[in-house]
Amino acid sequence: MNGVFPYTFHMIVGPRSEGLYNLKFHYCKSGISVCPPQVNVTETNPGSYLSAAEIPLSRLYICMAGVFFIAALVWVYTLMKHRYSVFKIHWLMAALAFTKSISLVFHSINYHFINTQGRPIEGWAVMYYITHLLKGALLFITLALIGTGWAFVKYILSDKEKKIFMIVIPLQVLANVAYIIIESTEEGSSEYNLWKEILFLVDLICCGAILFPVVWSIRHLQEASSTDGKAAMNLEKLKLFRHYYVMIVCYIYFTRIIAILLKVTMPFQWQWCYEFLVEVSTLIFFVMTGYKFRPASNNPYLQLPQDEEDVEMDEVVTESGALEGISKVKKTLNGRERQKESTL
Repeated sequence: MNGVFPYTFHMIVGPRSEGLYNLKFHYCKSGISVCPPQVNVTETNPGSYLSAAEIPLSRLYICMAGVFFIAALVWVYTLMKHRYSVFKIHWLMAALAFTKSISLVFHSINYHFINTQGRPIEGWAVMYYITHLLKGALLFITLALIGTGWAFVKYILSDKEKKIFMIVIPLQVLANVAYIIIESTEEGSSEYNLWKEILFLVDLICCGAILFPVVWSIRHLQEASSTDGKAAMNLEKLKLFRHYYVMIVCYIYFTRIIAILLKVTMPFQWQWCYEFLVEVSTLIFFVMTGYKFRPASNNPYLQLPQDEEDVEMDEVVTESGALEGISKVKKTLNGRERQKESTL
């Protein structure tokens, strides 16, 4: 055609059914002798700028935010009801549940503006990224602290446990930076694929790192149950930590592997179910963790040994010569203390 293109092609992308796109071409003669090719693309969905897989996400996130908020209120009510058995880690778990709820609210608002206006509002997007960062950090810190037995069994972390936190926290910051870049980058760009691989790798490293404190706690309880005289109580704690280890492994395996495989095999318009499965599994994991480590008198951490022999301790009352030989004997029987004074 000697470099002359006398027709203009128009590409119209419109809804066919259930949010799927239908591609049409038509052409018309141009009134000028030299006409460069032009393509006009209009992407439409029924009242939405989102794809068919993302349209339900705004409603999904706001509903799950309400469920997490109700669960957080129930947890706070439990803490207030058993306030004498509450540790600091319990309030950290409450903060995690509220932060998760707030993060989902901002996520829903962000998708709402994309759905109605075709672009996110920067202020709401920034609030979502901040709460998402806090939620991710609180999640791994809380899981690691529970795994080490902090506040339940001990109040001091060992050097190797502190190293776990020194590794997990910076990696979580890097993972959230990668997530923000992925959310704000076009899917076809080279940066998108690079940061997606970084996010997947860092996330797996963090998930593996939080398992080490649980393994160390299990090993410590196994050694303690065979050396000291509180074997029954240590075995209960050991059973609890083993259940917690299985819970973490199942949660990581489902959200990082099974859910992704389901997303790949699902039809395009049903891929929002991936996010639904992840949020529901997270809710179940939170509820089971709270149930296992609830502040109650029957919690294995708070049980006192019932079969121990009475412990007698002699305490010198005075050092004066007139009262020399007088001592106070403290007896402990089934958690009750009795004191008596006797003259030897």
